[in-house]
Amino acid sequence: MTFSAFDHPILGALVGDAEAAKCFSFEADLAAMLAFESALAGAQAALGLIPAEAGRRIGESCRDFAPDARRLADGVARDGVVVPALVAMLREAVGEPHAAFVHRGATSQDVMDSSLTIRLKPVCALMESRLAALIETLRRLAARDGNIPLMARTRMQRALPIAAADKLRAWRKPLERSLVRLAELKPRLLVVQFGGPVGARGDLDGKGEAVAAELARRLDLRAAPCWHVERDNLAEFAAWLGLVAGSLGKLGQDVALMAQNEIGEVRLAGGGGSSAMAHKSNPVAAEILVALARFSAGQLGTHFQALVHENERSGAAWTLEWLTLPPMVAATAAALRHAATICHGLRFIGPGAAGPKASG
Repeated sequence: MTFSAFDHPILGALVGDAEAAKCFSFEADLAAMLAFESALAGAQAALGLIPAEAGRRIGESCRDFAPDARRLADGVARDGVVVPALVAMLREAVGEPHAAFVHRGATSQDVMDSSLTIRLKPVCALMESRLAALIETLRRLAARDGNIPLMARTRMQRALPIAAADKLRAWRKPLERSLVRLAELKPRLLVVQFGGPVGARGDLDGKGEAVAAELARRLDLRAAPCWHVERDNLAEFAAWLGLVAGSLGKLGQDVALMAQNEIGEVRLAGGGGSSAMAHKSNPVAAEILVALARFSAGQLGTHFQALVHENERSGAAWTLEWLTLPPMVAATAAALRHAATICHGLRFIGPGAAGPKASG
């Protein structure tokens, strides 16, 4: 049993996305957190803040470390975050005399936020790849079917004639703008988090800024000031996810309407069957785009409440991000996948090709 449709063994095939889900798995999160601890020790050893042998030992331990999942779960229930229990077990694995150098100058939020941005890199790459491919598919559709005449409908009523190219342009242009937006956002989003207990990068002999820069280099992230309570870049990414899902929802809504028997302006390569009416071919993928768009819009409103971080750290607002961002990523990734399926099998139909026309 699962609480979420996104990772449900059956419903997940409809609304989930296995490739995006990998980036939010426990295994991916653990690997990223250990990468942070290894890179932190390496950076501090390179800057002379901890012994070189301690840096090597911590790095080796992180590569081979397999924590007790039960202890981690108990630690989360107690501490609200996984890092205290993780660091305690990692120190046991490192052993004396180097255990004290594990996690020096860092705080739980540094580890967890940096883990998130590490994992958002492949998420962004996945979104970019699917978005670019979908845009190209829509361009090919316009080249093939763009001159086919359609009837424009305003406020659900017949208006004036247009061409399929006009409909396709309205689907494609928002996606092209979203691709540009993501390229502009990534330098702000994919940054290291390192601030220490209160964001001041203290307890590092005045080398906090240098540690942050070297840590970012080793993790292949951009260096940035501490952003413990500055959540606008994550909120902007959530808004980007909502924009893409919403744009695809418009595409899905149009396709579902145009595929109606009474209108018949598009033909879909495949459709869903009915348990009661064998003659039906339901526009399942198009309907799912609408549902995912509406879901994402609702989640976005909740996610934006995580912008309200009190003082120098918020347990409540931070936790809210964990509840909203992963399903928004799943919804948008699934929407891009379904949209690709729709558009690859979509064919516009000229007047009279689909049977009797509806009366004016």
